[in-house]
Amino acid sequence: MNALDIQDLRLHLPGTARPVIDGVDLTVAPGETVALVGESGSGKTLTSRSALGLLPPGATTEGRVLVDGRSVLTMDSDSLRTLRTGQAAMIFQDPRVAINPLRRIGDFLTEGVRLTGVMSAADAERRAAELLEAVGLDAQLTRRYPGQLSGGMLQRVMIAAALMGDPVLLLADEPTTALDVTSQAEVIALLGRLRQRFGTGLLFVTHDLGLAAAISDRVYVMYAGRIAETGPAATLFDRPRHPYTAALLASTPRLDAPPGRLAAIDGQPPDLRQELSGCAFAARCRLATDLCREQAPAARPAPGQPEHLAACHHGDRLEGSATDA
Repeated sequence: MNALDIQDLRLHLPGTARPVIDGVDLTVAPGETVALVGESGSGKTLTSRSALGLLPPGATTEGRVLVDGRSVLTMDSDSLRTLRTGQAAMIFQDPRVAINPLRRIGDFLTEGVRLTGVMSAADAERRAAELLEAVGLDAQLTRRYPGQLSGGMLQRVMIAAALMGDPVLLLADEPTTALDVTSQAEVIALLGRLRQRFGTGLLFVTHDLGLAAAISDRVYVMYAGRIAETGPAATLFDRPRHPYTAALLASTPRLDAPPGRLAAIDGQPPDLRQELSGCAFAARCRLATDLCREQAPAARPAPGQPEHLAACHHGDRLEGSATDA
């Protein structure tokens, strides 16, 4: 059974002409790290938050979202509260926003499992101390306030809090964005060790392709609410089969890149206030034809690679390096 199984998810918001999330399929197996990458506004965060039932006001959904086999979209409020303190947890982008500055670290760590009855107060305190040590912090920090800790330490506290209920699924939404480079590397290494130790499935949301390549087993590339390409990390980054993936890779700064201007993707993502026909990337793609503008492509496997799928009519023309795009 998968830690997360999203099937044909569609999410509509008031005032939009098309779904914000449009037919997404995504899975995370136990102990697996899956990266969800794409530009800002592509739908990455909404997709990850659907696993916790954290949807915007007025949102309507179609499809299925299963966490450890349980349907999230049909849960009542009590079941969702139990899910968020047990089976699934999220590591948010900015720990200083997510942690109440007026409460001690120990209160923040134990509050959820105590109030829902998952653990007694004594068990919760022991679990909090154990997890603080697991993330490389002193257990005595439970008596400190958030303002007494650095940003890197607070993000470690966030990770410990996410593990309090022994979840089968961790959702990490750009968890290193607010940190300096050294702290980023420490947090990424820590997540890798904790995944191996606890066997937790990890969905890592990021716009950093280099980071996705370093941490993930599989990658989903998202564009305009749709999955453009998915496959094993090494294969997808080495031989992309969707022009959007190739363009993202070509625009990534590299030390060995030739001198000159950094490559960029021309144009803008499609407007949510307008209907979308055909391929979502067609207006920005140099390979686009009338077929692309009229008919949305289905995800097709690469020859001999059934796990590497790309929703592109002309994926075969991208055989080669990312710089060909």
